[in-house]
Amino acid sequence: MCGIAGFVGPGNEQHLKAMSDAMIHRGPDGSGTFIDRPNGVYLAHRRLAILDIAGGEQPMWNEDGQVGVVFNGEIYNHMDLRNELVAKGHVFRSDHSDTEVLVHGYEEWGEDLPARLNGMFAFAVYDRPRKRLFIGRDRFGKKPLYYTAREGFFGFASELSALLRHPHVAKEIDEKSLQKYFAYGFIPAPNSLYRNVAKLPGGHWMRYNIANGAITRRQYWQFEIEPPDRIPVDAEETWGEELRSLLSKAVKIRLTSDVPLGIFLSGGIDSSAVLAFATRHIRPRQLKTFSIGFREESFDESAHAQRVATLFGSDHHHDVLDLDKATDLIPGILSKLDEPMGDSSILPTYLLCRYARERVTVTLGGDGGDELFAGYDPFKALGPAKWYRRLVPCWLHGKLRSLAELMPASARNMSLEFRIKRGLRGVSYPEEAWNPVWLGALEPAELEQLFHQPVRYEDLFEEAISAWNNSRADNLADKTLEFYTRFYLQDDILTKVDRASMMVSLEVRAPFLDNAVVEFARRIPHRYKYRNGQTKYLLKKALKRVLPQDIIYRKKKGFGVPLARWLRDWPEPQIALRHPQPDAAWISRQWEEHRAAHSDHRLFLWSWIVLQHHMVNMAG
Repeated sequence: MCGIAGFVGPGNEQHLKAMSDAMIHRGPDGSGTFIDRPNGVYLAHRRLAILDIAGGEQPMWNEDGQVGVVFNGEIYNHMDLRNELVAKGHVFRSDHSDTEVLVHGYEEWGEDLPARLNGMFAFAVYDRPRKRLFIGRDRFGKKPLYYTAREGFFGFASELSALLRHPHVAKEIDEKSLQKYFAYGFIPAPNSLYRNVAKLPGGHWMRYNIANGAITRRQYWQFEIEPPDRIPVDAEETWGEELRSLLSKAVKIRLTSDVPLGIFLSGGIDSSAVLAFATRHIRPRQLKTFSIGFREESFDESAHAQRVATLFGSDHHHDVLDLDKATDLIPGILSKLDEPMGDSSILPTYLLCRYARERVTVTLGGDGGDELFAGYDPFKALGPAKWYRRLVPCWLHGKLRSLAELMPASARNMSLEFRIKRGLRGVSYPEEAWNPVWLGALEPAELEQLFHQPVRYEDLFEEAISAWNNSRADNLADKTLEFYTRFYLQDDILTKVDRASMMVSLEVRAPFLDNAVVEFARRIPHRYKYRNGQTKYLLKKALKRVLPQDIIYRKKKGFGVPLARWLRDWPEPQIALRHPQPDAAWISRQWEEHRAAHSDHRLFLWSWIVLQHHMVNMAG
């Protein structure tokens, strides 16, 4: 796990060093650079040593020094690819470095390389003879990559803040992306907070021609539901057995490490399954597990995590996050967050990562299970929402929302009041906008009040609407699955885990996002994922042979924090955003209403705090 950066065009070694130094937390174990002055190519790498510690230095080159790579991530099928490449005549210098597979893989397969990889990655290959950069990102965008291009200049980096260290990259807020930040709770790729800076979306590669500045971008993979033509007679048993086998293999290959390794354990079904399968390949007492709890009961899952750890015999470690600790942590976390995101669970995620990093360098987690197998509460809302839209006339929607607003605001986790208000908010829009509206902090009318600019929901949610309308799925559940895997997973969940873990130089691996597991999940019909009010139907059936019933079927809590209650005592931050100019009086009203418990504005207020910290850090 590492950080990469580079540019082609104007600039010097000091600019490259500044970009690299901005990512030292991603790679504290070493750094490397390469400069080709005649072609204006500058490459940098920060290293967190995980595999082949002695032989994994970067940039890494082929035998004749004509093809080199800087790489961030892990390739789990690298030994299979290495054997295939050796059989084709390629000569490897390292003992078991996954990085070197990229060099020879590019030589052998060219632009087909990313599609052959099973892992998490962002890399840049410098092809000296052809004078081009070839850049790739993994299927779900687990590893980040920002880039910018203007006449005579191209730059890229693992983090936005590193890219902005180059003087040719301007810090100009993109107003449309800023609106999307509040509307989704994150900024969907390829957008970024700044003009002329983009994210390479997951499942894409890009080629930059050094000679003429031409850019080619291609999508090599996209998650989409594709149910089978025939369903087995004993589908639940057949698919359950296959799923257990795939998950066991996915966990096994992610246990390979030359440094200490552990597992994040919430006590929920996904992380508990990861631990269960890990104990089939490593003695339980060699596995360290980590969890975070809260003093507020409706958010705390620590007792469940302890029970699972005791059941499987892991070496378990537990910490607690409360308001005092959160207050102390927030300035440091937000100063390193890079690009703003509105997910407040970055706080416990960071604490969990920091706590784990005291004992291990690599962890496994359960990310991806909810997205692939329909684990979120909005799946339960799809049926009622569909009937609501059919039976309730549009003119009545606003009146019902106003009536719901009379309910006292609750600070509990996923309270009935919160779900009713968020549900009515979403179904006020056409179905293609339900999911982002349910997730986001502000809807179009509120954004208009905040920035005094006209906002059309069709423009605000254009990515989600386009994906919804172009989906080949013919039902709400599958289209919702595609939304969560393409947008929420990439630009919220995986981004959050990447930032929190890299702040403390920890690598986090996700077995549920193994290529084979994903290919299996996308071919399972939706009625085997969500059935009669039960989320993750098939996954739960499959894990009955692995986990206790009460763990499998206990109520989901998620990794939320008691944010609504905490914010009632939070000081209102000074406005650091100057363009576009926000309405200070409107913002103050949100604070006043929230403190008085008249309304629950937790999502907006937290997003606003994060944005203000970002603006201050960028100005510093």
